[in-house]
Amino acid sequence: MRIETTELADVVVLVPEPFRDDRGLFTRTFDAEEFDAHLGIDGAAARFVQDSQSRSKRGVIRGMHGRGGRGEAKLVRCAHGAVHDVLVDIRPGSPTFGVRQAFRLDDELFHHLYVPPGFLHGFQALTEAADVCYRIDRPHDPAEDLGVAYDDPDLDIDWPLPVTVVSDRDARAGSWARLRATLTPAH
Repeated sequence: MRIETTELADVVVLVPEPFRDDRGLFTRTFDAEEFDAHLGIDGAAARFVQDSQSRSKRGVIRGMHGRGGRGEAKLVRCAHGAVHDVLVDIRPGSPTFGVRQAFRLDDELFHHLYVPPGFLHGFQALTEAADVCYRIDRPHDPAEDLGVAYDDPDLDIDWPLPVTVVSDRDARAGSWARLRATLTPAH
């Protein structure tokens, strides 16, 4: 497994190396020792306490979601199908604050995203069905949920497909300008 850096500070992509033969394939999707060694944090992998999975139909957008308070770290991968995955750095002191980056996650290359605390996250399903798996380092607390509309003009996310469905919650999410004002210290 290789671990690659991204344009976003502290976000990395875990790149499994599948073994393929006539039977199909085998790949290690996570290695705690390599993960901890790359991050330089002994025991970071053991902090993941919850695994979740979503299934979405082609064109569905989930996001843009984040977590306030201490935030949450997560590993995200697409176990079946493909998604257009988007992150936005919402850490006011970060050199990449407000920067967004998109990634393709699919069941061919098995790339995973390590998303540290302090990011908005969302994705669009690119295939008829897409299963996204999340490994999260904290129990969910709905009181800490943050959200920005997937179509916010200030974020200007280029979703690759026409949008078919979004949840009521995501459709009612606030603006990037409003969230940014609550995150940026007053001068």
